[in-house]
Amino acid sequence: MPLRLPDQLPAIELLKQENIFVMDDTRAHTQDIRPLRIVILNLMPLKITTETDLIRLLSNTPLQIEVNFMKLKSHTPKNTPIEHMMMFYRDFEVLCHEKFDGMIITGAPVETLEFEDVNYWDEMQRIFAWARTHVTSTLYICWAAQAGLYYHYGIPKYPLEKKMFGVFSQHPLMPQLPIFRGFDDVFNMPHSRHTEVHREDIEANPALTLIADSDECGVSMVMARGGREFFITGHLEYAPDTLDREYRRDRDIRDDVDMPVNYYRDDDPSKEPLISWRAHANLLYSNWINYYVYQETPYDINKIE
Repeated sequence: MPLRLPDQLPAIELLKQENIFVMDDTRAHTQDIRPLRIVILNLMPLKITTETDLIRLLSNTPLQIEVNFMKLKSHTPKNTPIEHMMMFYRDFEVLCHEKFDGMIITGAPVETLEFEDVNYWDEMQRIFAWARTHVTSTLYICWAAQAGLYYHYGIPKYPLEKKMFGVFSQHPLMPQLPIFRGFDDVFNMPHSRHTEVHREDIEANPALTLIADSDECGVSMVMARGGREFFITGHLEYAPDTLDREYRRDRDIRDDVDMPVNYYRDDDPSKEPLISWRAHANLLYSNWINYYVYQETPYDINKIE
């Protein structure tokens, strides 16, 4: 079944060029199907790019999915046209009266700040609390993973001596979990962050389960509440060229930027990236939708609690 997206969303035409079947609201209303309702709180600077990346992964399922976009009232993005935000995004204070089968909260370019110093932290705390009772399962990505672990479980973050930047091997620690169905013994995940959470802090909290880690980049996936919360410290959703764009952007404005590791062919930035995470990215999002959203959410969405 197709994804159900807001009319005129730019991602629709981009994904149709990739032969991904998407459907706008006008056509979807003619189908007598109860779609899964997914809400995305997109905190990334380039919102249209992130929308497309996430929608691409959500499309790899036979279920019809209705995608909604949430924005913060306490923060105005600088890199996305205000017309786009007004047309496709709704404030949390509007959406908070609704319930959703799944939620994705993205990373944000504020990780070097203390959580309490982020100018929208108060609103983020309200969203984290709301998700507990209004969403069946929530994916927290990168900064959102660290923020969610801090808010819900008191897990601190720690600064890194240098940016964790590149594609790193990850090990599923509980391969029997449905989230890892179809996974190999090792899978790759892009990372782009200046802070980390520590394994010993996760393991000291009985409410948390470390389910994937890396010899190179540490904690990569944490599960809580039987899969109602997943915290992912990397970026499986990244497009093939995302790390390249970040590298060239930062290299042009700073002199301390390292090349992303395990990314370019022959470690040569003049060559194309070697894409080694796409299959597992599709698997993870499909498994999440199937086993932790579709099979767990009530048919009457108002019964989510």
